[in-house]
Amino acid sequence: DYGRSSELAFVVEPSDDIAVQEQPLILYCQVEGIQPITITWRKNGVMIMDSENAFMLANGSLYVSRFQRVRGDGSSDEGEYDCMAQNHYGLVVSRKAKIQAATMSDFHIHPQNAVVEEGGVARFQCQIHGLPEPVILWQKNRMPVNTDNERYTLLPKGVLQITGLRVEDSGIFHCVATNIANVKFSREARLTVSGSHSTVYKDPMILVGPENLTLTVHQTAVLECIATGNPRPIVSWSRLDGRPIGVEGIQVLGTGNLMISDLTVQHSGIYVCAANKPGTRVRRTAQGRLVVQAPAEFVQHPQSISRPAGTTAIFTCVAQGEPPPQITWLRNGQILETSDHIKLKNNNSTLSIYGINQADEAIYQCIAENSAGSTQASARLTVLWADGLPSPPQSVKAETISATTIQVSWKEPLQNTKEIIGYVLHIRKAADPEEMEYQEAVSKNTFQQLVTDLEPSTSYSFYIKAYTSRGASKPSEVTVVSTLGEVPAMPSLFIKVINSTTVQAKWEPSIKLGQHEGFKLYYRKVHLSQYTGPVLLPSNVTAYNISRLDASVVYEVKLLAYNQHGDGNSTVRFVSLRETMERTVPNPPCDCLKDEQNNKTSTTGIIIGIHIGVTCIIFCVLFLMFGYRGRLLMCKNVQEQLSTPQIPRSQQSATGLVLNGASRRDRDDRDMNGKQLDMNELERLFPASLTQEQQDKGITLAHSPPATHNVTQISTFPLDEFSIIEEQTDPLPKSPCSSSPTAPALDHSPTNEG
Repeated sequence: DYGRSSELAFVVEPSDDIAVQEQPLILYCQVEGIQPITITWRKNGVMIMDSENAFMLANGSLYVSRFQRVRGDGSSDEGEYDCMAQNHYGLVVSRKAKIQAATMSDFHIHPQNAVVEEGGVARFQCQIHGLPEPVILWQKNRMPVNTDNERYTLLPKGVLQITGLRVEDSGIFHCVATNIANVKFSREARLTVSGSHSTVYKDPMILVGPENLTLTVHQTAVLECIATGNPRPIVSWSRLDGRPIGVEGIQVLGTGNLMISDLTVQHSGIYVCAANKPGTRVRRTAQGRLVVQAPAEFVQHPQSISRPAGTTAIFTCVAQGEPPPQITWLRNGQILETSDHIKLKNNNSTLSIYGINQADEAIYQCIAENSAGSTQASARLTVLWADGLPSPPQSVKAETISATTIQVSWKEPLQNTKEIIGYVLHIRKAADPEEMEYQEAVSKNTFQQLVTDLEPSTSYSFYIKAYTSRGASKPSEVTVVSTLGEVPAMPSLFIKVINSTTVQAKWEPSIKLGQHEGFKLYYRKVHLSQYTGPVLLPSNVTAYNISRLDASVVYEVKLLAYNQHGDGNSTVRFVSLRETMERTVPNPPCDCLKDEQNNKTSTTGIIIGIHIGVTCIIFCVLFLMFGYRGRLLMCKNVQEQLSTPQIPRSQQSATGLVLNGASRRDRDDRDMNGKQLDMNELERLFPASLTQEQQDKGITLAHSPPATHNVTQISTFPLDEFSIIEEQTDPLPKSPCSSSPTAPALDHSPTNEG
């Protein structure tokens, strides 16, 4: 890299210009770089040869002695000119300069007569086309209009506005257009100011609203808006998108015209002019679009680089503008053609050159162009080539090992092998672009490499470079070989029971299967050796129903994918229809008629049960009522008949206990006490006292003659009928009808001990 000054580059480039007929024209071009440098000129892409009319000056500029829009032979000096500079390292081309002839057409809009009442607004307009843009001035009664009068507003596009008209404003008006090509006068128009100022109310009205404008940055935009009404309306401006207009470079001309100086791209938008009646919300609006263009300019220039042979060179060129510029690349002044070796990416912003060699040494130019202008930038590629580098590796061979593996072998270079530090194997799918290439490093003593993880049935290209500390050798010859085909992988298989005789085999499509033409489906009863099938299914089918099966046996289902290379491994599943149906359908189908009958029967049973229960409750209540009444009557009779002698308290045993109404001593001394109640009489008096329940519980009343002391009368009773109470002190024992909660059981053999 020789530095910036050594690079071939333009110091001055030709610029757009407007030439005057029969006048000389000079197009400037100045270049710097390593000499010798040759400069040539082109017009519309055709080389310009020196002639009497056009020739190149010593400083490289082009001189046109007499510019003519149309020559006698039909040719024209108008067109696009560019300057080319070339030295030992390459060639560069300047931006294109557009040269046009100065012209002026006739007026196509002339001012018109107007009659306006005093206090009103008058507007005159004239339009004319020319190059450069004509300057239009106004005259009143053949004298220039006094622009110091604030009621007179002159707009750049040939408009004259007069507000607050007075009688002295009446007169004859015309405009004068001037440029380097000519001077022209428009027709005259008379202004008549009539009557006095009217006081009649008039709604606001916009006479002329803003026009759509397309301008370039740094120019000046004038948006016209003139309104009338009584009272005089107030004119205001806004943007339709709500963004503020700003204040810098903004000026109001006359009573409502908006002027924006030094335009930028941010000024683009739709502008709204509003005429408002003072003190009210009554308003009228008009709008116009302003488009501001920006010529292309570079955000990032391409940089000159030096790279070793066999490596990759990348140039980056980023430009901006409005509208967004298009980027074109040149190589030594010629349009760059892309290939597998040369790639453009990112909307042509990035130029990549792969595996560079000495033929790629050149000056590469980036040209950015839009409707507002163009620009260019250049950079040089230097390919480094050291003496004594190894020659390319020899006898490169590639052998297919499997569907995913290829073995590449080679022989040592013929020359300069002592400094070799290793080899690099370059691998790429044959159908892929070069930027998809990848490399594998190999040690200097290894002359073969096993390349794995390749795709089946795919062609790959291989070449080798030998590397030293000073650079790489040229690439070896390229060899191309294809991997073997591969059978598909095992598909995933799921079995779903549809009913007692049908199952559905279902599988999922997957890229892991690889290339396959379809599927083969087999099934059999597990106790049989013969399969049913194969059922051939296309590759887009993912389910198949197997029907007419026997629910009492277990089936084996097998699925595999196949292609032109053979059958892949199969996936096997077992299924039992009966067990699966029992699991998936735990409840039998509903017998709706039977269930309805059962429901009716159950309802009837419930009703009958309720009736029986109510009847039982009624009978129980009646039984209790009548039983209690009979018990009261019985108690009354017993009290009248039973007479029990009193036992003195002193004769009672202090520790006497009563067991169910009778003491053990009473039973032992029954014959000695004399008087004893006859059992028959007791049973007659208390017919209900000895119930069947008491008999069941073991309470026994003995109907026997008086016993001696060696005869024992035994009463048996369960433990829950056994109670111990203190002997009562009442003169008479309590009757069995006593309501005392601690009443003892009835004494069946009372005695008088005293």
